[in-house]
Amino acid sequence: MTKKIIAIFGTRPEAIKFFSVIKKFKEKKKLFDFKICVTAQHREMLDMFLDIFDVIPDYDLDIMRDLQTLSQITTLAIKKIDDVLKKEKPDLVFVQGDTTTAFCGALSAFYNKIKVAHIEAGLRSFDKFQPFPEEINRKLISCISDFNFAPTKISKKNLINEGINKSTIYITGNTSIDAAKFAYKKDYIFKNKILNKINFFKNKIILITVHRRENFGEPIKNVFNSILKLAQENKNLIFIYPVHRNPNVLLVANSMLSDRKNIILIPPLDFFDMQNLLSRCFFIMTDSGGLQEEATVFNKPVLVLREKTERIDGLLNNSLKLVGTETNKIINSFNNLLKNKKIYNSMLNSKNIFGDGRSGEKIYKIISKKL
Repeated sequence: MTKKIIAIFGTRPEAIKFFSVIKKFKEKKKLFDFKICVTAQHREMLDMFLDIFDVIPDYDLDIMRDLQTLSQITTLAIKKIDDVLKKEKPDLVFVQGDTTTAFCGALSAFYNKIKVAHIEAGLRSFDKFQPFPEEINRKLISCISDFNFAPTKISKKNLINEGINKSTIYITGNTSIDAAKFAYKKDYIFKNKILNKINFFKNKIILITVHRRENFGEPIKNVFNSILKLAQENKNLIFIYPVHRNPNVLLVANSMLSDRKNIILIPPLDFFDMQNLLSRCFFIMTDSGGLQEEATVFNKPVLVLREKTERIDGLLNNSLKLVGTETNKIINSFNNLLKNKKIYNSMLNSKNIFGDGRSGEKIYKIISKKL
């Protein structure tokens, strides 16, 4: 009998990490009726990914509103997801990661007594406000899920320590690694024309991304002040920053970082451009969760512009360094990594810590056997 599954997601990072799972289940149409429901929590950036990968949602809830609050996202998402689930009556709901959409998808499924599978379960920073609100979203989803797909042994241990039933936990690696390996091309030509003008063999590229909610305000200004000073002191480096569209980021970045010769501000990149830029940069400065994982595919050191990270595996194997958002600490950590070859080389040991690129296939095999 064909089983009906609905994948629910709303942001570009979720879509990226769902890609290999969607691809695998769509190949098995005789076994699974696999549908896609997007909330469009992030409209433009989600659409960019859907277009590139030719993913057509069965349901588009279009919940995004200007300056939306977490409460507004939650209320609207639960109501609209509930309508879909009542209509479709699936056997299983897939959610991914830590977004408000993921939590609402899991909660709505629970209210309708539908099984839940959680991709990327068990990541913990052990601080409920960092990352905010993602840390608590993850914990709440874990209480609901019938299938917890943990990326690593540490993630599995976190779940067990919280009392999650061992029989529901499966170590699969992270699906972000599947997507990153799929996107990389050795002779890649960028869609962003600015990037095609850069000589990556001649220049050292520092890739920057900053967008996290807990960094809005003074923290992001501290980060940008650090970048300004570093760019001035290292005019031989090129700093590339694909700027997030959130006004709390975009307006500040444009006012502080524009008109600097070696700081290149560009719009958000599609996934293929971003992964191939990642493969060619010298190292990364980011507050992103996904980039902390994706950088390991290309063995690139990462300076994490956060006070806490839930990617503990990267800290333990020294591919990540937490530097926070304090200006002097960022500058000192940057200079150590740039100028000390021993420190740089010590961070080049990240291969396969978050997965081998076959996570989607592993998840498919587990669901096809257990559902």
